[in-house]
Amino acid sequence: MKQHNKEPKRICILGSTGSIGTQTLQVVSQHPDLFEAYVLTANTQADLLIAQARQYQPACVVIADESRYEYVREALSDQPIQVYAGADALCQVVKMEPVDIVLTALVGFAGLRPTISAIEARKPIALANKETLVVAGELITRLCVENHVPILPVDSEHSAIFQSLMGECSPIEKIILTASGGPFRTFTLEQLRDVTPAMALKHPNWDMGAKITIDSATMMNKGFEVIEACWLFDVKPEKIQVVVHPQSVVHSAVQFEDGAVKAQLGAPDMRVPIQLALSYPERLASDFPRLDWWQMKDLTFEQPDTQKFRCLQMAYEAIRLGGNAACIVNAANEVVNLAFRRGECRFLQMADIIEQTLQRMPHQESLTLENYLECDAEARIIAKELI
Repeated sequence: MKQHNKEPKRICILGSTGSIGTQTLQVVSQHPDLFEAYVLTANTQADLLIAQARQYQPACVVIADESRYEYVREALSDQPIQVYAGADALCQVVKMEPVDIVLTALVGFAGLRPTISAIEARKPIALANKETLVVAGELITRLCVENHVPILPVDSEHSAIFQSLMGECSPIEKIILTASGGPFRTFTLEQLRDVTPAMALKHPNWDMGAKITIDSATMMNKGFEVIEACWLFDVKPEKIQVVVHPQSVVHSAVQFEDGAVKAQLGAPDMRVPIQLALSYPERLASDFPRLDWWQMKDLTFEQPDTQKFRCLQMAYEAIRLGGNAACIVNAANEVVNLAFRRGECRFLQMADIIEQTLQRMPHQESLTLENYLECDAEARIIAKELI
């Protein structure tokens, strides 16, 4: 029988109203004796944040959108819950002394500053915001080493790699990073020209937020996962092979020097990697869906088509260039992703604009946080002009 600490682990959930955040709270509900939602934060979804605060009774909540502060404060005025607002508040709450672990589920570049604040406060990070490592992997990994802070991956693919490496001390020969291929895997270039936002927002396997679903459709999401894996597992990009696996059963794998391959399989359910990141090094019982072996008659694997999905190739290029290249690609991608969802640019134009933004921006090495913030802002301006 495993002995659990009497005190539950206090979690700060950055982005509690998003897809990962809401599933994290489901994990907390499964193990109320082990986990406590100590801080909850949202960007604009005030009503859901209020409902979560009433249910989970955190010490405090943050609404990043300052215009919603009075609304949230008034709604929770009968509760013993502190209410804060604004981006700076996100950087403050992660440092709160009782917080045991910070789960970063903010979408995009917004996750960078609070994650750095948490690392500097020596809080372990459960990382679901891949853009943090994409944009500033060099800075983040250095800060983690200096502050002795572990990063526990929440992405299903990186969690699979992490699990495949448990107990191993042999060098990695290759990481096999699986991709569903998104909804347009079988489309021709002609068909891709006519893709609408509504079509792109229907992912075949995973239930994710709008931004990540579009990134999955362009395969930029997989490109960002390549960059994230380089930093998390200290490997060169040429040691990462993306394999399209439409069934999303093999979440990723590692190949070792003797040719052996270890893979992690499971039903496509994000609560499994979330729970492991929170409970590591223990595994906890759950009632999450199990693999039905008799249903798995066909598991298929294909090469990604980088002619059709140029964003994947661009991510490889960015990590090879180093410096601020991935920061530029991420900023331009956030701009075109939103523009596409608003009907302001076409599906195939997204890759063109990202590529042109990267070409127009000057290359920089050895960046500080300020450099990254400036680079991000400048790249966004250029991408918007190109649209």
